[in-house]
Amino acid sequence: MVRNYEAMYILNPAAGEEATVATSEKLKELIEGAGTIEKYEVLGRRRLAYEINDQKEGFYVLVNFSADVEFPKEFERILKITDGVLRYLITRTDD
Repeated sequence: MVRNYEAMYILNPAAGEEATVATSEKLKELIEGAGTIEKYEVLGRRRLAYEINDQKEGFYVLVNFSADVEFPKEFERILKITDGVLRYLITRTDD
């Protein structure tokens, strides 16, 4: 069964521009391998509402995709163990 999801994740910009872009592309390829990306939007560097790990800014990425119902659990597991990911949120968008 395929469902629609929205994922937003915040990367640590202190890792450098190249590392941030590489991590973002790696996560994008992971989603493409398991589903279909409908919208991929790099929101860029923004100030955080509160400090996370002594960081005042984060690199935001928003992705709307459709995938099998088991994929978000695996994607969340990968986000947890990926260096440079400060925060993430995956939500189901279909009714």
